[in-house]
Amino acid sequence: MKKNFKFLSLALMLPLAFASCKKNDDDTGPSGNNSVHKITVENVLHSKPLVESGTFKGTGTPPVIMPGESVTVTFSAAKGEAITFATMYGWSNDLFFAPANPGISVYLSDGTPIEGDVSSQIKLWDNGTRVNQAPGSAVTHPGTANSANVTEVSGTDAQGNTYLAASSLLKATLDYNGNSTFTLTIQNMSGGTANETPFSPGVWAVSYIAGGNLLNPSPLYKSGQATTTGLTAIAERGDNSILAASVQAMTGIFTPLSPILVVIYNGITNPIYQNGTYDAGKGLTLLAQRGNAETLATYLRTVAGVKSVYVLPAAGTTVLLPAMNGMSGGKVSQDISVVAGDKIAVATMYGFSNDWFFATTGEIDATTKRDISSTVKLYDDGTAINQFPGAGITQFNLSGTPLAEHLLIDEVPNPNPFTTLPAVSSMIRVTLE
Repeated sequence: MKKNFKFLSLALMLPLAFASCKKNDDDTGPSGNNSVHKITVENVLHSKPLVESGTFKGTGTPPVIMPGESVTVTFSAAKGEAITFATMYGWSNDLFFAPANPGISVYLSDGTPIEGDVSSQIKLWDNGTRVNQAPGSAVTHPGTANSANVTEVSGTDAQGNTYLAASSLLKATLDYNGNSTFTLTIQNMSGGTANETPFSPGVWAVSYIAGGNLLNPSPLYKSGQATTTGLTAIAERGDNSILAASVQAMTGIFTPLSPILVVIYNGITNPIYQNGTYDAGKGLTLLAQRGNAETLATYLRTVAGVKSVYVLPAAGTTVLLPAMNGMSGGKVSQDISVVAGDKIAVATMYGFSNDWFFATTGEIDATTKRDISSTVKLYDDGTAINQFPGAGITQFNLSGTPLAEHLLIDEVPNPNPFTTLPAVSSMIRVTLE
């Protein structure tokens, strides 16, 4: 587990890797008045591996998807991410339809959205928990118990019953809606075939990608391994509630924090940003869009009233990763030399966004010793069109190129048009000692 986490860390650090720097002006006041304090910044987010998940069902009673009927799922995805789903072959003992892991690809290698018929990526699977009877309306449920792994049904099942290709029974179609959002249509095409069947209510999911690797490439099932309680409920009786709850528990927020910008200043207002104004073009855009604080740090060293500037990368990983795989999130600390009247400001990128950044608010006494996380807010820099955080084709840290816009810096609403975020204090902690 630790080896995998380290590999992810090394891969994640590349887009956001920048060296630390410090302003060494001797302007901290009369000799003997200086005091040494320490600032610590932590990524305290308890991350989730899935960007989005949900359910689908038919409109009838019971809510199965009958031959000729269809359902749709709308979702967001970044390059390299895929959508997966599972639905029961209703007139069977424990068969289900699902894409081969990790799911249906939604972009070409050059980032072009994939549209049209993607049914060839759908497979028919045997859950392995029941002996298969001849498929059809006469199947009795639940049937005889079995103990086998999940396996693909290619033409015939383990009992010799025959099946058409999954793509002849279930049609899957992708439509691109723009701004990294897609609609997947699942249509029951089995009517009039030897394998006519209703489909059950189902579950779908999209995994985050980080460092070129999906965080959970098989959230619903694993071929060749034992099934789960939730998938069994779908495959045997078309009950999607257990798997939906399991997948929902894995769905939420994942983001690294870029190297932390820390500024000590006196006699001026916060020099990093001002809410309700346009980005001043001094380097905040690079921090908010790419996690690169160096340009802004270089500028801040020239500003009268700015006393010290630090850019703090996490040891070994550069970015501050969230808590994952049982390991704590990233943390950086820095000793600071301050005197009475000095103020402190902090900023860092919400790494899996288009141009969001965390920043302290108000005038914070740099000589205080306390947790100042309550002063941190999440801002939209207003310089790049927003997409679902962690699922945007133009997000820089997901191999994209931000699309420019020109709006005022403003606090990110929560909930926002894409998702509901945890409280800021549940994502970043800033303490002064």
